[in-house]
Amino acid sequence: MRVFLDANILFSAAKSDGAVRRLLHLLLERGHECWADAYVVAEARRNLAAKGPEALQALDALLPRLSVAETTPVAAEPADTDWLPEKDRPVLAAAIRWQCDALVTGDRTHFGAGYGRRFGGVAIHSPRSLAERILA
Repeated sequence: MRVFLDANILFSAAKSDGAVRRLLHLLLERGHECWADAYVVAEARRNLAAKGPEALQALDALLPRLSVAETTPVAAEPADTDWLPEKDRPVLAAAIRWQCDALVTGDRTHFGAGYGRRFGGVAIHSPRSLAERILA
């Protein structure tokens, strides 16, 4: 499975040795591809610098294990995404562009309405629902 990681997933995995970091390690150990792009990496880096600069090293150690793509202009917004704030649409668009099977995000406020739904072939998951899917 090819999984696109939202910035809050990168942030959480870098900030603490908790469930999200374990989920990423499990995905990688089982041969799943974990993807991000420069847009989400920059957001995670900016948030870590503001809220936990000591975790930037952990982010830098994680990134080489991921497929990190350059951010490219979005040709068209994904259909049926009016529910998603404009600043979050590039995240879903990147997951679609890089042909990911899933987008994992802990941002229930903005992405929660999309949990369990597919857009452009990409299923949106919370960390928990993705863990349940890969452990099943």
